[in-house]
Formats: sequence, structure tokens, C-alpha cells
Amino acid sequence: MSRALIIGCGVAGPAVALFLQRAGWDVEVFEAADEPDAYAGLFLNVATNGLSVLEQLGLRDQVVAEGHRSPHMVMWSSTGRELGTVPNGPAREPERGSVVVRRGILHRVLREAAQHAGIPIRFGARLEGIEQSDAAVRATFADGRAVTGELLVGADGVGSATRRHIDPEAPAPAYSGLVGLGGFARVPGLAPTPEAQHMVFGRRSFFGYLVRADGEVYWFANLTHAASERSALRAVPAERWLATLRDLHADDPYPVPQILAHATGEVGGYPIDDLAHVPNWSRGRVVAVGDAVHATSPSAGQGASLALEDAITLARCLRDGPDHAAAFAEYQRLRQARAEAVVGYARAINRRKRVTRSRLGIVIRDAMLPMFLRTAADDTRNDWLYNHEIPWEAGVGGRR
Repeated sequence: MSRALIIGCGVAGPAVALFLQRAGWDVEVFEAADEPDAYAGLFLNVATNGLSVLEQLGLRDQVVAEGHRSPHMVMWSSTGRELGTVPNGPAREPERGSVVVRRGILHRVLREAAQHAGIPIRFGARLEGIEQSDAAVRATFADGRAVTGELLVGADGVGSATRRHIDPEAPAPAYSGLVGLGGFARVPGLAPTPEAQHMVFGRRSFFGYLVRADGEVYWFANLTHAASERSALRAVPAERWLATLRDLHADDPYPVPQILAHATGEVGGYPIDDLAHVPNWSRGRVVAVGDAVHATSPSAGQGASLALEDAITLARCLRDGPDHAAAFAEYQRLRQARAEAVVGYARAINRRKRVTRSRLGIVIRDAMLPMFLRTAADDTRNDWLYNHEIPWEAGVGGRR
């Protein structure tokens, strides 16, 4: 039985491990973190297309049960005027809409499924080096361990060491001009928002929130900010970020100031980066998936779903291809155009989120958005994002 080494235990890593095991591979997952973090990354959107992949792993219902169904996004102006509602899923099939879930919950569901399947997951394994020969690939880790397999799959995120091994000249992530902030809150008297998220085009910052049935609020803000190092942003204390946000959103409509007043726990700032046009997704016996080769900003709500799509596609290609080289080439051919289209779509949304300092600019934006949203509510042109299905049983390239 051939052995695959999986680097990263976020979304793509355990998913590709489960599908490869199904295809007959012996797999092992290596994660840099010392232990699972239940609150890592706050929360994320799992879109209809991602839920389709989870369903094929038998995990969809668990994620939906622990998440917040959000097939609709309600948009608000800085004056508290409702601008309109747009679908967060197929326009005319709201029952198939997306789910917002804590990132740690999605990680746990995938990780526990892998462990239940007997797939080893090694924590505290920070990748330091990759060496290849004609017959094998060897990974070395910071703690001194070394492992060998027939293939290595890098699911190690936007800062991927695997990507740099594949192509040292690969493009670096690009900064969007926005800083992402988020957290949790409980606001007395704030009603739940079933089936919806709410988005506020604030006077000085973009803000989004939802309220679960038990009253817990998930909130985020996208702050227009000059480029900054990720490490410098991470070093800013939560209290300072909250003070900044409370000032920026002080004049925005209810319940934005109230949510920020009752925010609890960590608030971490991070630059919203994306990554597109990576020319080489593989080299020899090494291949990369997910954010490692096509990171998209959260604005499209597609990062986790694209990673899940990659996982099932790569495993299908390895199952049906004549050898790993052909499988890797087919995997990139099937995935790259779609992934880059999603990155471009998210970039367009980011431009609308950036806040102008001009009062006239805000007036024009708030006047134009309702016209745009009236057509978007029943517009099926974005259904390509959500209706992309990848059946496990279907052959790749006419095989099977």
C-alpha cells in the first residue's frame, strides 16, 4: 500500500486524508500546533459546495447541527436603513444555503473523523524540510523526526512551506487593504437572526454579525488599514483593537455599538491576504492544496469549501490516474481556473468593503447599493459558486 504524508490538520488536511484512505492509500497527518485549539480562527462560512463534500464524508449533518444556518445576508447602511437581502447560496434554493460554524468545530469534526478511521495525526510536527528522490519523499520536522512516503500533500495554509518547496519563485500572498477582526458577544435583549447574517456598511468600517438561538453573537469587522506585518497586528492587545472598533463604529446603527460594548474573549487582528496565479501546484512527488495555492479572502465565504473541493478532487485524480505525475497535472487542470475565479470574486467584494474617508463617497455608496441589491436577491449569476458538485463515484478523465 502506498503511503501519503499530509502536512496540516486544518480543513484540507484531514479531508484529503479521509478521501485518500478511501482510495486505498496509507495516510498520516502532521500538524505544527502542539494541540488542537477549539477557538482557532474564530468562525467561518461553509458554503453549499463545501457542504456537498462533507456530505460525501458523512459529516454534513454534524457541521450543520453545530453551526448557524445562514442562507441569507441582510445588508444595512450606516444610517440603519435596510438596503436589501442577498443569497448566501443558490439564489432560488435557500434551503441549500450556507452554514457559519466555529473554525475549531469544523476542524474537530474532520479531525475526529480521521482519527475514528484510524488515521494517525501527529501534533507538534512543524515542517522544516522536504527531500525527494525518484521513488520517495522525505519530510523532516523541527523536533528532529523524519518520515518517508511515496507522496507529500501540503495543506499548510497561506504561508505554506510546501508551496515554497514546489516553487521558490511562487508569488507571495497579496494584502487586500483590509484587516480582519472578530469575536463573540452576548447582548441583553438582542434577538436571534435565524437563517441570516447581517452586514453593515458602517461610516468608517464594515461590520458583520449573527445571533444564534442561545443569544451568542458571532461578529467581525473589516477595517480599512495600511499594509502591516501579520506579526505586528497579532501583537496588538485585544483591548486596543476593541477601543479602536468602538470608536470607529460609535455612530453606526443598533446593534453594532452594543455588540462591541459586550464583546468578550480574544480579538485578534490579521491582514486579509489572498493568493492567486500560482503557476506550479506540484513538483515531483509533492503537491499542495487549499490556501497553500489559492488563498481567498473571507469575503467570498469560500475558503473552507474550496479546500474541501481540492481534497476530493486530488484523491479522485490519484485514484483514477495512471501515476502521480498525471494525477497532479489533472488535479491542477480541474481546480485552478475555478479557484482563481473565486479569488477574483472576493477581491471585487473587498473593494466595496473598503471605507472611503469622503462623506460624498459614503452617500453615493449607500445610494447605489440598494439598486445593486434589488437585482442580486434573485440573481442566479453567482450560482456557479455554490452549485459546483464533485461526485466521489464519478471517474476522472473517463476512467472507472
